[in-house]
Amino acid sequence: MDAKTTADGRRLYVDREAAERGSKGPFFVAYTSETDDSRWGYYCANCGAFDNAMDAMGRLKCNVCANIKKPDEWDAAHE
Repeated sequence: MDAKTTADGRRLYVDREAAERGSKGPFFVAYTSETDDSRWGYYCANCGAFDNAMDAMGRLKCNVCANIKKPDEWDAAHE
């Protein structure tokens, strides 16, 4: 795992083998420790940011570069 530091100085560990496909680049799972026992969130490989958000349907969006992962489940009622 790669050690990265957030904008507020927190050290997180990025697992380059656990990825979600994004529109501009992958999102990698980030952990608070090297032993990957405490999942923290996602790291955007397109811009290098940890600043992202996920909704209840699994849609993931980077708040810096607008990299987007489509929802895991689709519901036509929400379109």
